Amino acid sequence: QGQLVESGGGSVQSGGSLRLSCVASEFFAYMTWFRQAPGKEREGVAAILSEYNTMVAESVKGRFTISQDKTKNTIYLQMSDLKPEDTAMYYCAASQINRGLATRLQASAYEYWGQGIQVTVSS
Repeated sequence: QGQLVESGGGSVQSGGSLRLSCVASEFFAYMTWFRQAPGKEREGVAAILSEYNTMVAESVKGRFTISQDKTKNTIYLQMSDLKPEDTAMYYCAASQINRGLATRLQASAYEYWGQGIQVTVSS
């Protein structure tokens, strides 16, 4: 079974940066970052669509960048200009199944999940 391990979270002040990493135990065709704040639904943040294409949620566009290193079965989330509303548990998710472009930021499209890592942004 696929395993995903996130790292790189922590606490930063507003305007700061963090880089999250997610290492998978095997290659997955589709890998995505989600986040969930207390009392809110899980939100798709950024997805790898192909070797050269990504998808980023409007709420983080221009501030967050997703990338991958296929040789290491790893994806990254570079987060810049962080805001208090970015505070959440961040999760890496993966799937081998193509359910269509429209599902890439939907939690239901992924079978494998990491344990999550906390990101806290203070004002």
